[in-house]
Amino acid sequence: MKPYYVYILSNKMRTTLYIGVTNDLERRMFEHKTGHGSKFCKKYNINDLMYYEEYPSVNDAIDREKQLKNWHREWKWKLIKGKNENLLDLSKNWFTRDHYENMKACKKLDHLEEYYSES
Repeated sequence: MKPYYVYILSNKMRTTLYIGVTNDLERRMFEHKTGHGSKFCKKYNINDLMYYEEYPSVNDAIDREKQLKNWHREWKWKLIKGKNENLLDLSKNWFTRDHYENMKACKKLDHLEEYYSES
């Protein structure tokens, strides 16, 4: 069975958080990083992966997402720092040109064809 993920993103200044659920964390992060993840993330430039958890069912993941969204900000940061002390973008090195071409070939990113910049 395919796992589901609850994930927490932040902007570069670490001032805003976003919590989401997905069944494909790599694809979802690519969408966020290319401005196709959510309107909120695009508006506030939120695309650094701070934290994630894996769940066996979508219901468990959604329950956890709802729980985290109700937490105080300080509790969320404590959770993040427990696994990511230096607040690094955990997906920083996930995406190269080869990765993009592979995702495109798998038809996972047809809607993102216009995106790619050498970095």
